Amino acid sequence: MHIEPGLVADSKIWLSYFTACGAGAYALKATFDTIRDRGLMSLVTRTAATTALVFSFFEVLPHYPIGVSEVHLILGSTLFLVFGLAPAALGLALGLLVQGLFFAPFDLPQYGMNVTTLLVPLIALTALARQVIKPDTPYVELRYRQALALSTTYQAGIVVWVGFWALYGQGFTAANFTAITSFGAAYMSVIIVEPLVDLAVLAVAKTFHRLAGSMLLERRLYEAA
Repeated sequence: MHIEPGLVADSKIWLSYFTACGAGAYALKATFDTIRDRGLMSLVTRTAATTALVFSFFEVLPHYPIGVSEVHLILGSTLFLVFGLAPAALGLALGLLVQGLFFAPFDLPQYGMNVTTLLVPLIALTALARQVIKPDTPYVELRYRQALALSTTYQAGIVVWVGFWALYGQGFTAANFTAITSFGAAYMSVIIVEPLVDLAVLAVAKTFHRLAGSMLLERRLYEAA
């Protein structure tokens, strides 16, 4: 996934450094919390898994340039539910970095914008999860309505941030609004797929309940808070 090169001029791209640092600071705090709670090895193992998955989401799964960006099936809510906040955030940032370094170097100047676009909706998803999922509910027991709420929050957040960068870079023109709208309409179609993927993955995880307590998985996947 990437913001199209040139969408934001070099003279204005400084804002993305601040937004990325803000999102990164939150992810860093979550990282330290995870290390304190589960240990460094658990974090490293889960982050390796999420980084590999995110890279495959970007490079292997179908992706189409539409409007001001590309439409990807990123599965942010799935990463959060299975691996937890910190591994999901680190995996998104590292997977995006690996893609830029080795396969899409033209995306590196937009890295701050792309990281912001991926991480801030993940933070919003985390906040929503505390509201819609009761503390005594393991993630494997989620209902479709809850999975839909999480997925909608994440995907809508991506659309909002891409729209923000487009308006910030290109202004409030009719052509720009058309490009943003076409991207948003296409991207929100992911909402049809992602909750079903979430529930399918959770159903598979539920059948492997013996993995409860594994350092590879988020503890909340099988246990109440």
